[in-house]
Amino acid sequence: MNALLHWLIGREWWRYGRPPSAWGEAYHWFNLIEGAAWLLLAALVAVRAWRHERRAMEWCYAAAFFTFGLTDFREAVALHSWLILLKGANLLALLWLRRIVLRRYYPGSRTF
Repeated sequence: MNALLHWLIGREWWRYGRPPSAWGEAYHWFNLIEGAAWLLLAALVAVRAWRHERRAMEWCYAAAFFTFGLTDFREAVALHSWLILLKGANLLALLWLRRIVLRRYYPGSRTF
């Protein structure tokens, strides 16, 4: 049971710089750029919510983008099982919120 729990929560799959490699360097920088892109999307959704005076659902949508971006910054340093599970849960929340926000506030839009 302890081995399964360690594999599900505590296992480290990758760490930046150990061992030094071109792939590790590319993975590191990709995650930093991807994290910045998610934060940009969070800002765009937040500005849209602020301009249109939307309610909590759209602010939660912006927060989901923001937290997904933060997980990419963590992934740029190290990838653990708990982070993969957290990213999966965050992605499900992001998709669920997207569906609600687009249907409720922007039925003609398919962008973000």
